[in-house]
Amino acid sequence: EITYYHTLRYEDGWWEWTFPMVVGPRYNPAGSSDPIAANPRGPADIRGGTEIQYLAPGERSGHDIGLAVSIDAGMAIEEIACRSHRGEVQREGESRARVRLASSDTLPNKDFVLRYRVASDRVKSGVIVHEDTRGAFFSLMLVPPAELASVERRPVEMVFVLDCSGSMRGRPMGQSKNAMRRALLSMRPGDTFQVIRFSESASALGPAPVEATDENIRRALAYVDGLHDSGGTQMIEGIRAALGFPHDPERLRFVVFLTDGYIGNEAEILGAVHRNIGPARIFSFGVGSSPNRHLMDRMAMLGRGVVGYLGLNDPATDVMDAFFERVSHPALTDVRIELLGIDSASAGGADVYPRVSRDLFVGRPVIITGRLDRDAGLPDAIRVHARAGSEDVVMDVPVATRNARANEALGALWARTKIADLMDAMAWSGDASLAGEVERVALDYGLMSRFTAFLAVDSLTVTEGEYGVTVAQPVPTPDGVMYETTVR
Repeated sequence: EITYYHTLRYEDGWWEWTFPMVVGPRYNPAGSSDPIAANPRGPADIRGGTEIQYLAPGERSGHDIGLAVSIDAGMAIEEIACRSHRGEVQREGESRARVRLASSDTLPNKDFVLRYRVASDRVKSGVIVHEDTRGAFFSLMLVPPAELASVERRPVEMVFVLDCSGSMRGRPMGQSKNAMRRALLSMRPGDTFQVIRFSESASALGPAPVEATDENIRRALAYVDGLHDSGGTQMIEGIRAALGFPHDPERLRFVVFLTDGYIGNEAEILGAVHRNIGPARIFSFGVGSSPNRHLMDRMAMLGRGVVGYLGLNDPATDVMDAFFERVSHPALTDVRIELLGIDSASAGGADVYPRVSRDLFVGRPVIITGRLDRDAGLPDAIRVHARAGSEDVVMDVPVATRNARANEALGALWARTKIADLMDAMAWSGDASLAGEVERVALDYGLMSRFTAFLAVDSLTVTEGEYGVTVAQPVPTPDGVMYETTVR
């Protein structure tokens, strides 16, 4: 048995839990130092990097998957939804339910995504805490003030970036185009926009963002309709093209990526985002049944935006409408926190993540986790400083310490956010010495990381011979991804 703790994703009244079931094939640019090869089923080939073998269309490995989820929401559950799979829902009271994967949908070729909505839509900022021998931990869920929803947004500059590589062929490309059409038709007078496509190279609708006039929108729709999918995923070209335009200081710049993220050079991409982001905000949309969620999440984190996912069965218009609803109201920017009720030396020594200041958008809270030395204790309250447009915003969130030993998961959650921050720093700085710090944190908190793993040893069986044999375990090609264009 393996136990792990994770914060659920929250969006506009819905909580979401995702269980990845298959890894998508990766494209490796020429010269990749640690490639992730996508190979057909056959003898193992691990001469360099990592190999993943994929089953051809019509092949089955015989390995099905079973999954059951127990939900205890703490308040009445209004609705349960699972668009990714066929599931059987059994209610066990107002606030509890059990969801089981249907016997007709047990092929592990797409991510399992479960959402549920509770009766109360009044999600408020709050803090949970925990103390043990390792220190004092807190987790702050920060929700934008409701009054921001009534404030009109100022004109924006939208840069849409579409992945047109071979892995997007078919249904993923169709979903991206549907979302793009909706986005272009949602532009307002005064906005500007640009459309960039990338595969092995990048090209754009024009040399600079253009006004959102009827004529320009019609031209952009025709451009999107004419895009085709082929070639490798040179995402670095899309990053450079999207962030290379001169910025208009009168408008907020939002860079919107629509991609499956099937690349093997994630560190290079995250480094490019860190170096070139400037004043832009990145919204990443993972497209398809099994997108590269790690890359999508980290791009949005570094880009001070948010991440969204567009599954093969999701209505693309609804997903893009929700995005425009989010950016139609001012975000809280320049967010920083102040710990009240402890001495300044202890407050200054708090280990808080994420280090990158996140923007707060209506309907999408931000989670901030921190650790203090055990002797410092816990704060009485957390004061949040931010800006909404040109106005300063200050919020005090009280800390209740009566259950300070009941939330043991917080230590592991804090350690995971610290590891993610260290891995990002390795990506853009190239500082290999940070690997030792990642390993130390992972071992201290019993976590899997790039440099640690769990091993299960069967002491009852002795393998004959003097050395082990590598046995490849082919996996299904992700649902909606074309084997012919992604597996070499």
